[in-house]
Amino acid sequence: MAVNAQLVKELREKTGAGMLDCKKALEASDGDLDKAVDYLREKGIAKAAKKGSRVAAEGLASVVTDGNKAILFELNSETDFVAKNQEFLDLIDHVGQELIQGDAADLEAALALSVDGGTMADLIVKATARIGEKLDLRRYQRIEKTDAQVFGAYTHMGGKIASLAVLEGGDETVARDIAMHVAANNPNYLDESQVSQDVIDHERSVLRAEALNEGKPEAIVDKMVEGRLNKMLKEICLVHQPFVKNPDETVAQHVKAAGAQVVSFIRLEVGEGIEKKSEDFASEVQAQMNAA
Repeated sequence: MAVNAQLVKELREKTGAGMLDCKKALEASDGDLDKAVDYLREKGIAKAAKKGSRVAAEGLASVVTDGNKAILFELNSETDFVAKNQEFLDLIDHVGQELIQGDAADLEAALALSVDGGTMADLIVKATARIGEKLDLRRYQRIEKTDAQVFGAYTHMGGKIASLAVLEGGDETVARDIAMHVAANNPNYLDESQVSQDVIDHERSVLRAEALNEGKPEAIVDKMVEGRLNKMLKEICLVHQPFVKNPDETVAQHVKAAGAQVVSFIRLEVGEGIEKKSEDFASEVQAQMNAA
């Protein structure tokens, strides 16, 4: 596969490595981005890019609870200006109430819900026409709990991040604190049991190559790798992370002291995975001057 400038740019954004290093990694990996990331990590040039593929997009995320039901969703707009507009904020509230009252299992069903004489999709199309920007209900999740469980809902930065924690036992205050922690620390998994063996094996392989390339004696490499692997797992698993309100205790220790246990969590951040066109006004002006 040919290595082009766009691939180099994507790899640089993922890893923070230099352009020449990115080009060399892509050439060595036959243009495969994931293999190129591993190549750079193995050479000690870049660490794991936890958030590398994220590109900002506008809009808001929201979480709504009602008894044993909860929903999280993301409604996108083209500009942040519109996302702060009162009409858009009212639309977010309206959509949230319709979603929590409906019984849609997934996004497709959510868009087909009956709303105001039409469907949810129709409602968003009409709002697009009124507001003057394309709006998109991009993500939706529905969660149900038992009577013995507790919801904790939290939104950050006015809705740029929405999170939900489900606890067995405890109360809403504790659950909301865990949702706040999830919003702030963005864990990948609840605990090690959710991490697939493929992920562990892959990470172990990369860490081993990285240690060898650092010149570490092979006799101690395996022990080092297991130590680094365990450290990585604690960093990405919610229950092992230092609790955001008290770093001297882990999340698991905090909820246990409250007589609770974390069952699950969900986190939505506006714009995850959406490519957003980068506007370079200075370059645009210079190009127009050169063409004149």
